[in-house]
Amino acid sequence: MTSEAIRDPLKDHLLTPRNSAFIVIDYQPIQVSSIRSMDQKELVFNIVHTAKAAATYRLPIVHSTVNVATGKNKPPIQPLMDVLRSYPTYDRTSINSWEDVDFKKAVIATGRKKLIMAALWTEACLTFPALDALREGYEVYAVADAVGGTSVAAHEAALRRIEQAGGRLISKTQLYCELQRDWNRAETVPGFMDVFENWDGSNPERDHKAA
Repeated sequence: MTSEAIRDPLKDHLLTPRNSAFIVIDYQPIQVSSIRSMDQKELVFNIVHTAKAAATYRLPIVHSTVNVATGKNKPPIQPLMDVLRSYPTYDRTSINSWEDVDFKKAVIATGRKKLIMAALWTEACLTFPALDALREGYEVYAVADAVGGTSVAAHEAALRRIEQAGGRLISKTQLYCELQRDWNRAETVPGFMDVFENWDGSNPERDHKAA
């Protein structure tokens, strides 16, 4: 059982903790409550665990909100803020975050060309910056089970549009596995096991080992 030497983490064609950044946009109460493409509880569970993956593997994280400063919208949902509270948020008024100066500067400042993106809604706040980023030479990976739209049709059409422009779809579990890559990388294994948590916060795998 001998693993190959770790590939160059900067040049690897797959996602690594050294070549990618996590972009998370608009997981605010009104957006979450308007999701109809999947169960809202599952959506929250999935975006929180996607954010946990980004934090576990120490990816640069760019977190954006819309209309909080204007008072027209509320801050991000608390479960997500519990994970991302140490990261700044870039508030804006533009629907397309790529058209916000501070947000775009923050993305560029990560120095990463592979962008793992999650946003509400799929048909707007994910699609628009994804298309712009692709056009400017970035690789975009949309976390398909951590995003949602105002209808199933809207969500699916938006993902197709991103794919047609050259974006890639990924799931939260695939993201964890791609960043972890080898069980011998012991430092991040405990964080990886969070993917097996239940919605109530219990972890059968972890709890079994503890027993």
